[in-house]
Amino acid sequence: MSEIAIPQQAGQSQADDQASFERLFGTDDDLLPLWIAEPYLPLAPSIVHALDARASAGWYGYEIRSEGVNRSFTSWMKRRHGWDLGGTELLVSPSLGTSIGVALDLLTDPGDGVILQPPVFTDFKPLVTRSHRKVVRNSLVLDGTEYRMDLEGLDDVASRPDVKAMILCNPHNPVGRVWTPEELKTVAEICSHNDVFVISDEIHADIMLKDSQFTPFAAAAHGTDVRWIALHGAIKTFGLAGVADTLILTEDDEFAAGFKSTSSRLHLTRNNVFALTAIETAYEHGESWLDAMLEQVARNVETLANDLPDPVRIIQPQGTYLAWIDFRGLEMDVPELSQWLPQQAHLALSPGHWFGREGAGFARMSIAVKSPVIDEAIQRLSAAIG
Repeated sequence: MSEIAIPQQAGQSQADDQASFERLFGTDDDLLPLWIAEPYLPLAPSIVHALDARASAGWYGYEIRSEGVNRSFTSWMKRRHGWDLGGTELLVSPSLGTSIGVALDLLTDPGDGVILQPPVFTDFKPLVTRSHRKVVRNSLVLDGTEYRMDLEGLDDVASRPDVKAMILCNPHNPVGRVWTPEELKTVAEICSHNDVFVISDEIHADIMLKDSQFTPFAAAAHGTDVRWIALHGAIKTFGLAGVADTLILTEDDEFAAGFKSTSSRLHLTRNNVFALTAIETAYEHGESWLDAMLEQVARNVETLANDLPDPVRIIQPQGTYLAWIDFRGLEMDVPELSQWLPQQAHLALSPGHWFGREGAGFARMSIAVKSPVIDEAIQRLSAAIG
């Protein structure tokens, strides 16, 4: 993995165009774009070469999804996380958002409540509200330097008769918590007791830092009657959000039948030939690249922890390649901080309030980058603070 700057396409083209970028950040002048949750690094050569070879084949018609694609994922989960999928069913979905949107339609009715734990991934709330369901907040608690779940509060809201589902983020985007087996077990017991279906977003499962260990919700829920699905895929692990599809894992026959019916009706599983190549190659040959990326992210976390200028600090992440940066010591309100970051610090970060009002005073930074990029971000913050 060679020393590089931020890839040219990162930031502006991913925001659709220059106008969109300016709408988000107020300017496009000399911004360092670290706001999108994906690696800003050269991707695994094995994947790039496989996609090049597939493109050069010169035919792009219908292609059956081979058993090898699912086998590569199943083997990966056993090898990386000790999770034997056994009788778990794997359902193909075009995206994480598609998976959640269809799940909400199948599991809830308009007007029902869906539990979220903000500050949390920005797409969850609109997925709930656009399906005419209600967001039920079970906000995370910042306890000193670490976030925790408000489990008593979760029990309270889950007991409401209108609450039918919970979207769990495991590991958590943006705060970087990797939930423990004990925490997840309690969530499973609460939701089982109250007949709340758990949609567990585990798309960051592979991105574990230091001694952290990913626990599948399915493993923690074993022995309870909770109904659940888990969302997985290679898109975050290997930077394939623009190529690869995602997977829904479930042992719930009723949900599986409903999803298959919806998928058939809406043609959700029409295969993309490049996605098939990318996924199988990633899980078969991408492991050493991932390990190198995780080492780089860990170094970047350490640099941020040691070198961020006072009073800015990082909330130490246990997983993901996302840094949750605490700017509250600057004593700026939400509009002021949102303008100061791009206009004074020349950084395009995701402002914390995008993830819910609980994120006010924070910002999310993607740190799957080479060390000089982190050094540059710190220098810009130091110069802006003065």
